[in-house]
Amino acid sequence: MDEPDFLYINDKQRIAYHKIDGKKPGIIFLCGHGSDMNGTKSIYMENWARKHGHGFIRFDYRGHGQSDGNFLDLGISDWTEDALAVIEQLTDGQQVLVGSSLGGWIMLNAACARPDRIAGLIGIAAAPDFTKELIWDTLDADAQLAMKQTGHLLVPSPYADEPVIYPYHLVEDGAAHLHLQGGTINITTPVRLLHGMQDEEVPWNTACRIMEKLAADDVILHLDKAAAHRFSEPAQLDMLGQTATDLLACINKTKL
Repeated sequence: MDEPDFLYINDKQRIAYHKIDGKKPGIIFLCGHGSDMNGTKSIYMENWARKHGHGFIRFDYRGHGQSDGNFLDLGISDWTEDALAVIEQLTDGQQVLVGSSLGGWIMLNAACARPDRIAGLIGIAAAPDFTKELIWDTLDADAQLAMKQTGHLLVPSPYADEPVIYPYHLVEDGAAHLHLQGGTINITTPVRLLHGMQDEEVPWNTACRIMEKLAADDVILHLDKAAAHRFSEPAQLDMLGQTATDLLACINKTKL
């Protein structure tokens, strides 16, 4: 596998990334929490972009994969900063953001922060507000107090023997970036949402709630009755590729 390039976020920390040049809008893949840019969906989208001649970037947030930083020291604000740095320093013109799980939250943050740079969004099992709804709100008062006192929460991982560690500061930081608790999400670009109805980590109705709150009229939700959270089976990857094809056709049509 090719060695990544690196983008400096500050004087000390770097983001690892892979970039291919191509036509616009470019595509940027945003991975999930604890995942990295070498995941199945990310590589699939890179191959799709190469086949169709589009520019493409995949990268690791700080604390993930080959990037600098301690995973447990970082949070939603940091990973949003990483995504914005990639958009601003590694691309020009408009981009389509493809966000998986946590990446679906980060893509909403980035689109709200830089609306002029975003042509469209594709969310795959998008998980905005997960630090509140899927962590904090699931705890009773005693467990919340214990998380505050110890500074973390241990949750069994569906993918590994070791538990997932959620630091309390992640919940605190996430509270500054919530999208589903209030009014409209001020994003007007076309949005496509893919979600599996067998997803045991992020409820599929989260996608319905995102759809309802988006200011955009052009929002399409595809629910796969058989798909789980990873949404990485061949038929699901085909759906992702077809979704990208349709979204880019829609974007290009509106520019005529």
